[in-house]
Amino acid sequence: MSIKHQTLETRHLLGIKNLSKSDIETLLERAAFYADQNHKLDFDCSFRKLVAANLFLEASTRTKLSFEVAAHRLGIKPLNFDAGSSSLKKNESFLDTLLTVAAMKPDLMIIRQSEEGFLEKATGLIDIPLINAGDGSGEHPTQALLDALTMIRAKGTLEGLNVTICGDIAHSRVAKSNFHLLAKMGANVTASGPQSFMPDDLPKGVKRTTKFEEALKGADVVMMLRVQLERMENPPALTDYFESYGLSAEKLALAKTDAIVMHPGPMNRGVEIANGVADNTERSVILNQVTNGVAVRMAVLDLLSASLRDSQ
Repeated sequence: MSIKHQTLETRHLLGIKNLSKSDIETLLERAAFYADQNHKLDFDCSFRKLVAANLFLEASTRTKLSFEVAAHRLGIKPLNFDAGSSSLKKNESFLDTLLTVAAMKPDLMIIRQSEEGFLEKATGLIDIPLINAGDGSGEHPTQALLDALTMIRAKGTLEGLNVTICGDIAHSRVAKSNFHLLAKMGANVTASGPQSFMPDDLPKGVKRTTKFEEALKGADVVMMLRVQLERMENPPALTDYFESYGLSAEKLALAKTDAIVMHPGPMNRGVEIANGVADNTERSVILNQVTNGVAVRMAVLDLLSASLRDSQ
């Protein structure tokens, strides 16, 4: 089986904000290829010579495991870092840990940690392609890419789609990366949530409203976000949150009749989304997002390692 030779303009995947539309399209095209192949390869390739180091300092199920699955599908050997048994427990800084792992010469490094913008600094010190798997409240580029792939496979295009994103916008790296990607790809985006959950500014073109019902009208896609209490200094009580901002079947009826429901996970059922909505197989594509995450991360590992494989 032949695969079209493609390259990216960027050497790292740090965020969507500074990613070109061309690179987004290339990544989505390659991810769609892997999704169509059921995430498997049946042709000879040189991935088997590569090692990808996974360094996750924050809890993760979907992102961490899907990067591992993606590496295995390609034949890349994943090197999984265990923060709990590492020298971080001996007060080593994460930067020194990162430099130590880099000195072992893995071919790619996949990193999740809490300091926004940390990886931009690291690119000046480490000569290895870096992949941002989430940096605090900064960005989560592969999540936005898998969300985009899910929307495209459900709706055919991102151009002109009406996308409503509701919840804890201020602390959501998922929302930030989606805002940047969807704007570049021609979607119409509305952010909704309580005023205390909204940032002072939003990217150009993103509408805002604290009235969730208003944001739902005419929506093709409804993306719900988790309330990230762990990132708040004074977290509010969520007693009445579902009544105003939770997605119930009644509220979903305000969107288009074929609107899809998304959630990056983990879900707090009964807080931001009702069981009947989350489990509605005709409307919910939440598990599709998880499946598409493997294809997207295969595409990222593939295209960021292209120059390494070419030089072998």
